[in-house]
Amino acid sequence: MRSLSSWRDGWRRVFAAPAVIAGVFVTTLLAAVPLAVTLRGQIETHLGRSLMADQAADAVNWDWWQEFTSQTSGLGTTLTPSVIGFAATLDNVSSLLDGQREIVPVIAALATYLLVWTFLSGGILDRYARQRPTRAHGFFAAAGVFFGRFLRLGALAGLVYWLLFTYVHAWLFSDLYPRLTRDLAVERTALLWRAGLYVVFGALLVATNAIFDYAKVRTVVEDRRSVVGSVAAALGFIGRQPGRVFGLYALNTLIFVLVIAVWAAVAPGAGGAGLSIWLGFGVSQAYVLARLAMKLQFLASQTALFQASLAHATYTAAPLLVWPESPAAESIRSV
Repeated sequence: MRSLSSWRDGWRRVFAAPAVIAGVFVTTLLAAVPLAVTLRGQIETHLGRSLMADQAADAVNWDWWQEFTSQTSGLGTTLTPSVIGFAATLDNVSSLLDGQREIVPVIAALATYLLVWTFLSGGILDRYARQRPTRAHGFFAAAGVFFGRFLRLGALAGLVYWLLFTYVHAWLFSDLYPRLTRDLAVERTALLWRAGLYVVFGALLVATNAIFDYAKVRTVVEDRRSVVGSVAAALGFIGRQPGRVFGLYALNTLIFVLVIAVWAAVAPGAGGAGLSIWLGFGVSQAYVLARLAMKLQFLASQTALFQASLAHATYTAAPLLVWPESPAAESIRSV
């Protein structure tokens, strides 16, 4: 089964490039630092030198927490019980499926992170496609080459996602759902209808994600310059073998669900101090690392499936990029 072999090959490529995992993990941490520092400042200002500060340092003070969220604004409004442990994961899924909008500071941080990820993804895919070390100069050269193309591809993907969340989501849950449940007397039936619509909307998101992932793969592996052509080629590739494409997607999703299940079992809760806080932080970062590894596995396994399907498992159209790519390189090496 090609999906299974590509899935295994994807993991091999991911673990063969530990520097990629480490780099993506550090980038994710750095993206969260400005938000954490800002929120820390708001909490410090609100607590001051009061007795509440000592109580909050020892354990969770629910009375202060409610007071803080009722009086704060901006980023401080996100400090709710849903940010603790596994509740944060559920809250993120709920926000995605319900199309809830984030506040401006979070949107700005997400936009910055997506921009950095767009830059890095060209180098990541090039590394996975070549299946050999490209070193820092080769990685960042490939990232720079594909950055403009991936920006255009991201703009096109953003337009499609905007249409899905603005019109399709509104039609499913604001128009269709009320009509389907208008005369129902059993709440369970209404819940099943809503769950079914979530499945439909989720399937559209999965299909869109797969199309643009394979568009990125074809852009890198075949050195395509037209993003519209890459999307069309991705549609053609998926259309020729949907079973393999979505079979691989299902395998990766299954492992991702298992990661979330483990996280649900070990996620830290509120309260505690000293060592327990650092243990909880360590467990949380381990989950972030596992989730990022899964994100990379999606890209690596999709690259493996595409290359295996087109009989060029070790081929990329673009030559290996070496700085400074001129005769001066020889004189520099000889010095």
